[in-house]
Amino acid sequence: MTSILRGHHVCYELTQLVKGKDLGHLQEFGGVEKVASTLETDVSAGINGDPDDVCRRQNAFGINTYKKPPAKGFFHFVVEAFKDLTIMILLVCAGLSLGFRIKENGAKEGWYDGGSIFVAVFLVIAVSAGSNYRQNWQFEKLSQVSGNILIDVIRKGRRQQVSIFKIVVRDIVCLKIGDQVPADGLFVDGHSLQVADGYAHMLVTSVGMNTTWGEMMSSISRDNSEQTPLQAQLNKLTSSIGKDENGNREFIAGQTTSDDVINSVVSIIAAAVTIVVVAIPEGLPLAVTLTLAYSMKRMMADQAMVRKLSACETMGSATTICTNKTGTLTMNQMKVTKFWVGQEPVAENTFSSVSKFVLDLTQDGVALNTTGSVYRLSLGSEYEFSGSPTEKAILSWAVSQLSMDMEETKKSCEVIQVEAFNSQKKRSGVLIRKSLDDTFHVHWKGAAEMVLAKCSSFYDESGIVTDLDKDERMRFEQIIQGMAASSLRCIAFAHKQVSEESIKEREDGKKIQENGLTLLGLVGIKDPCRPGVKSAVQACQDAGVNIKMITGDNIFTAKAIATECGILRPGDNVFNGAIVEGAEFRNYTTEERLQRVEEIRVMARSSPFDKLLMVQCLKEKGHVVAVTGDGTNDAPALKEADIGLSMGIQGTEVAKESSDIVILDDNFASVATVLQWGRCVYNNIQKFIQFQLTVNIAALVINFVAAVSSGDVPLTAVQLLWVNLIMDTLGALALATERPTRELMEKAPVGRTEPLITNVMWRNIVAQATYQMAVLLTLQFKGESIFSVDEGVKRTLIFNAFVLCQVFNEFNARKLEKRNVFEGIMKNKLFLGIIFVTVVLQVVMVEFLKQFADTERLSWDNGVLVLGSQPCLGLSVGLSSAYRSPIHQSSATWG
Repeated sequence: MTSILRGHHVCYELTQLVKGKDLGHLQEFGGVEKVASTLETDVSAGINGDPDDVCRRQNAFGINTYKKPPAKGFFHFVVEAFKDLTIMILLVCAGLSLGFRIKENGAKEGWYDGGSIFVAVFLVIAVSAGSNYRQNWQFEKLSQVSGNILIDVIRKGRRQQVSIFKIVVRDIVCLKIGDQVPADGLFVDGHSLQVADGYAHMLVTSVGMNTTWGEMMSSISRDNSEQTPLQAQLNKLTSSIGKDENGNREFIAGQTTSDDVINSVVSIIAAAVTIVVVAIPEGLPLAVTLTLAYSMKRMMADQAMVRKLSACETMGSATTICTNKTGTLTMNQMKVTKFWVGQEPVAENTFSSVSKFVLDLTQDGVALNTTGSVYRLSLGSEYEFSGSPTEKAILSWAVSQLSMDMEETKKSCEVIQVEAFNSQKKRSGVLIRKSLDDTFHVHWKGAAEMVLAKCSSFYDESGIVTDLDKDERMRFEQIIQGMAASSLRCIAFAHKQVSEESIKEREDGKKIQENGLTLLGLVGIKDPCRPGVKSAVQACQDAGVNIKMITGDNIFTAKAIATECGILRPGDNVFNGAIVEGAEFRNYTTEERLQRVEEIRVMARSSPFDKLLMVQCLKEKGHVVAVTGDGTNDAPALKEADIGLSMGIQGTEVAKESSDIVILDDNFASVATVLQWGRCVYNNIQKFIQFQLTVNIAALVINFVAAVSSGDVPLTAVQLLWVNLIMDTLGALALATERPTRELMEKAPVGRTEPLITNVMWRNIVAQATYQMAVLLTLQFKGESIFSVDEGVKRTLIFNAFVLCQVFNEFNARKLEKRNVFEGIMKNKLFLGIIFVTVVLQVVMVEFLKQFADTERLSWDNGVLVLGSQPCLGLSVGLSSAYRSPIHQSSATWG
């Protein structure tokens, strides 16, 4: 602890130095090596890193988090709810009603109407504020999960992953392409390090609030009020309905007269505003929120973390998925299964026939031209390999088959320059100097055909160099194609000894020669397809979604994997346009690309630009495009796509930040699950729209007709607010929690242009609303004579019947197109529970809160009468499903 505190002052000075990027001051410290020594950090072994050590460092230098703006409390959302214009009008009406009725009838009797409206409005505000507060809390929780990324560090001499929040001062952080820089620090060693390129080791000098990033992030106020496209569309719909209803409200007010003008005006305005409250489907945005919140939680359990709200619903409209291959369609558990030296295969454990000179050069190429590492705790323990799956496969093979000692190889050579792997060249190179004889060597490793193109000779098993003429080159190409056709990724190693004069700095700044190489050997890496990926691809195709595989592998490997996964059908090939190489696609004219893009199923040897170009072409053709990606260079395509899906295991932080959804297990089957959930979200929202519009139309027409004919409304302000409250909340919750079904994946995708309210939905709405209006208007005009009851009981019967109609209307909304609306009902316990709670609340409202609800207690015979007068469960379900086909109906709009 003393040494830690002793270094505290040094770290403070370094914090200021790094923020100011003062290289001169750094030299005064004695350079990075002296700083590391002062901080008692071993740049090769890192810190101890045990929990006590990390805790002491956090106490001394701070935790690697930044101060976030305080989360919005419940009261904030209450205030926001009060700002709603309709709520404000209702509160004014309630206040006026309260004052005039108390003046007219006294405080004991006069407070009921106004007080009831106040209570109902406050309940609506409480529910709305509670819902928004919960949504905000869920996003805060989600941001903590998405922000907890894993960082590669060196501790106790081994490379390991730790949470970004556990990074401490003096840590040695390993940075590679696509990583997020987790703290401020000093460059220790590395090559070709640029923003989003190269690799390096960094000595952490400051964390959390002591970093420039922490200071900036703490000052940013994050706004979680993101609206999904569907929510924007619904708000537009509700605004339009609201404008129409304002006209209706004025008409009603104009038709009604009273002796007590002021009292009457207050009463009429309150009733009219309440009609508007019910007529405007304000519950739709709430239903969207509930549906998305529920779906996001369930999707997390299904290995998908939603980063952006809009992705949930947009995924339900996807028409095309562009997927990468490695780790998504395949298991990303790579293993070297083939090794060729010259034109001869070398069987496992039979390397004695191969020249030691060639094997030694191969070991140098593996050990020095890599971003991976090998760690072994003790002589008898297992090896640990780190790096990309390809790097780990090659390192594991070199250690087990070639008996490579990576540490010894590194000690015997000095790395002068590195050219990191990139997706354009698809190879990496290294220039080294051997200490033993002071000679200089170039090693290249990468995609076999790319490296082969740079070779002019090759080593055979005996170590003899042979010229690579046209015939020999063709034989190697056949070997590579043969491995590719067996679903193997083919990697080539090449070497060249160079003179000291030839490595002088060239005009382009590069020292590593890449022409006139000698081929050392070829390895074939097997990455088996994931179990279940073929059925997942088939499920997407059955759902009308096109699957396109975009990969950097050569055309033979790509074809083999795509055929195995079911993306390619028998007979699909280059000639019918199903398979294309990236270079060919990018060289098409704009017209040719648009003409051929829909036919393409596989794009091989593609660059990130080709992927972006395909996404742009598909969107121009009207497709809703989802894209999977894991690399830094995938970021443009992920951003351009309608839905970006990054990989949670192998994905870089740049890719994750550019995406909308993170697939936590890197599995295409999870992509198919996301598609199913997206359709479920969209379908659930449609269900609630049908349900809500039926309620609104019925309530509006009933009160409108009654007000015009008699100057009175059968459903009071409090009663309508009550219906609005339980239907917007409990109704939304009941329909929002329907789980995905197989039928959802048997329908064509919605796409961009399909309407939100389909023909089938309109027919359901019209039929159900017509039935409700017929029943309730009959009760309004003939109820007293039919049932021999007084006016008060009749109004209660109408209120009760109206609510029960909506209860059973929820059953109708469960299935938009199927005849049997009760299918699977027993599996949804939450739905049944909500129906039960709704009925219980209605009984309490009518029987025990009669003064609040302006109702009369119903006798048992009246209760039976109201059910008998409108056999909702039988007739309403039967009526609305009578015209439904037992098979799926068309969802086209009326034209």
